[in-house]
Amino acid sequence: MSAASQTGFFISFEGSEGCGKSTQIRHLIESLRAAGHKPLLVREPGGTPIGEPIRHLLQHSPDNGAMTPEAELLLFAASRAQLVREKILPALADGQIVISDRFLDSTTVYQGVARKIAAATVETINRFAAGTCLPDVTFLLDLDCAEGLARLRRRAKPDDKRDRMEEEPLAFYEAVRLGYLAVAQAHPTRIRVLDAAKPQEEIARAIRDELQQRSHVLFQGICV
Repeated sequence: MSAASQTGFFISFEGSEGCGKSTQIRHLIESLRAAGHKPLLVREPGGTPIGEPIRHLLQHSPDNGAMTPEAELLLFAASRAQLVREKILPALADGQIVISDRFLDSTTVYQGVARKIAAATVETINRFAAGTCLPDVTFLLDLDCAEGLARLRRRAKPDDKRDRMEEEPLAFYEAVRLGYLAVAQAHPTRIRVLDAAKPQEEIARAIRDELQQRSHVLFQGICV
């Protein structure tokens, strides 16, 4: 268990666009609630009254076209710093299960690898923003980039908000995928890589099984 977790348990989900994070988070929350848990779901960027306007600026604002990689990095860090201290750490101290849709690994990969900001700079800013808060387990949903973008196109609706983070070329997302796999290789104890091309229920079962292996007492009631 991470130093910041205390009596709670911190789970993060990572992956490139279209990998199915939202679906697996929903499956996990349903399983936890059915077992009597009340997990806290947060998202990055955002998750707080301060973080949500930052999310809008990063993703949906018509004024974000000229955003530099450096500004992007610092905005993500600002949102994370607030989320950690306002929501995540208090919930973990209270014994809750916290589930985050993205956390600092996203910054390492998107802003560090894909935006080509020096790894040492990204690591320093990540450490400053998150402090000692680190997920107990991170589920990385790995998917072929072309398939992920095809999924996005298939589910897109005419009234969907524009998302700047989904407008990059295929090469950008290929860099993201390789970056994630490199991070997973560097942190094999924390990060569990899952094949996002497999059926949804098979992935959900693997997630539940992994959680039971990591804390059988805490997750004994979830269906495997």
